[in-house]
Amino acid sequence: MELDDHDRKILRLLQANADQTVQELADAVGLSATPVNRRIRRMEEAGLIRGRVALIDQEGLGLRATLFIFVKTSRHDADWLERFSRGVARLPEVIEFYRMSGEVDYLIKIALPEIADYDAFYKKLIAIAPLSDVSASFAMEAIKNTTELPV
Repeated sequence: MELDDHDRKILRLLQANADQTVQELADAVGLSATPVNRRIRRMEEAGLIRGRVALIDQEGLGLRATLFIFVKTSRHDADWLERFSRGVARLPEVIEFYRMSGEVDYLIKIALPEIADYDAFYKKLIAIAPLSDVSASFAMEAIKNTTELPV
């Protein structure tokens, strides 16, 4: 999808605050409301804007621990991948899940109330599918944590 400067500015503004009215966006971009609304609709229809969400404070929910889990497996067949992917995606603690290149096959980011809760999560994880190695690290501090993409 081809984006011009107005589209990029609209995207930056929406990423910072999706609650803005079309008129507020139009004023900030320097266009009238109708073309701004049309641009937003076009970006939504193209799948560039996938949705609008409320960002919730993780610690405010009592989820004080962020852990990164590194998974290695000796299985790479389609059936195993389907079983593992579906099973991990269903775990509510999982907030990000990636298939990786390099020495680690999968990276899973989870949020838990306490680091001590990792053992219960670990037991659920290893019950999903056979794994060769699972290790985890916890974040001591979030230095940068954003949902805003560079536009």
